[in-house]
Amino acid sequence: MMPYHHLALAARDIKKTHDFYERVMGFELVKVEVAPVLTGGWGKHFFYRMDGDDTRFIAFWDLHDVPGQEHFDYDLNAAGNFPPMTNHFSFSVANKTELQVKRRDWLDEGLNVLEIDHNWCHSIYTSDPDGNAIEFCTTTGEFTAQDRKHALATLDLEEFQPSPEPAMMKLWEADK
Repeated sequence: MMPYHHLALAARDIKKTHDFYERVMGFELVKVEVAPVLTGGWGKHFFYRMDGDDTRFIAFWDLHDVPGQEHFDYDLNAAGNFPPMTNHFSFSVANKTELQVKRRDWLDEGLNVLEIDHNWCHSIYTSDPDGNAIEFCTTTGEFTAQDRKHALATLDLEEFQPSPEPAMMKLWEADK
């Protein structure tokens, strides 16, 4: 098994990022490394532990004096010229009840929330302070041999053959 350890991203405003990921998302800042950046300048590398698990983190760079820094785009989709939500970070929750609690938490924070029942998993989405799409997701279905066969066949798909529509899709707008 090769488990996920951490995802590292640059942050435009580390204090806003810290508030979002620690207070809103519930992750805990446990370590910061300060180091030179290979192309010049230096950075602080912040590690946030997820669910008290010392093997799973999300990390952020707070960059200083890095050449070209004034032109950095911190939203991964905007930087890559991709449609919104193409690149996104999905965090697991145990069940739909926990997912609904997270949705209420985000709404209480003034964040809009997109909720989608994908027929095999149920998700909510919002954006972090840099505009990156964030997801909480719970698996609601089981995978069959037919699912695997279809997934492998889709590797060679050359024409649009859409999956079944989501069972539910709703935009929850926060009271601002």
